[in-house]
Amino acid sequence: MSNTIYIGYYFKANPLQPAVEILIAELGYAGFESFVETDEGVTAYIQKNDWNEHILDDIHILNSDAFTITFTFDEIEQTNWNAEWEKNFSPIVVDNKCSVRAPFHDKPDTAYDIIIEPKMSFGTGHHETTHMMIQYILNHDFQNKAVLDMGCGTGVLAILAEMKGANPIDAIDYDNWCYLNSLENVQRNACNHITVLEGDASLLPGRKYDIVIANINRNILLNDMKTYTDTLNAHGVLFLSGFYNDDIAIIRDECAMYGLNHVETLERNNWVALKFEK
Repeated sequence: MSNTIYIGYYFKANPLQPAVEILIAELGYAGFESFVETDEGVTAYIQKNDWNEHILDDIHILNSDAFTITFTFDEIEQTNWNAEWEKNFSPIVVDNKCSVRAPFHDKPDTAYDIIIEPKMSFGTGHHETTHMMIQYILNHDFQNKAVLDMGCGTGVLAILAEMKGANPIDAIDYDNWCYLNSLENVQRNACNHITVLEGDASLLPGRKYDIVIANINRNILLNDMKTYTDTLNAHGVLFLSGFYNDDIAIIRDECAMYGLNHVETLERNNWVALKFEK
């Protein structure tokens, strides 16, 4: 079992929008990695190792006169996460083509049906960045492509890549909980071509891919961009997300340094996903 412990913050906001959108953006910059929107606000999760008692000091919206925001927080017991998941999770459908659901949900009429139990892993499909990455995969040719899902979370993107015909696929995450959860979800979806690895970009030298999917955060992407580029075969494709509209310029400039051409942008609630070609 993973040793990762999370802190959960439960925010109530009035008015609800755009407070929740702004709050998620600011919390993302502060290091929170997973969000569940609720009828009253948003629940945000951060690893305890990344948490400190001053974590909210730079969340400016909390001091805004335009909104009333209250919150409580506690440490998440790992053994209780499945109950929290079943209580809060609803199935999603992306572009009427791909569903992401739990085993206890009814099977929808979609071309691709992914069944996951994410526990504390990030990447259920609800978050804007995962949603946009699913859109990219749906609209791109993955047949017989060698694929890397970097920062795989639940493994949902790697699973969809296999459903689209990719082979072989590496799914990598540094978080032990994500690693174990991805293994479970890969098995649950009867995938045969996905290798799940625990680690970071240091695992990549010597590996080659036609497509790299990296849904992480801006700082990690900037730090590891050269490594991603080095793994790409000629005419390879790089899909990036985990950052905001304001970050496009710095991401694009970094990619240009390594000969990557920006060819497409998706945006969803100020989060963006970018497509590059080598």
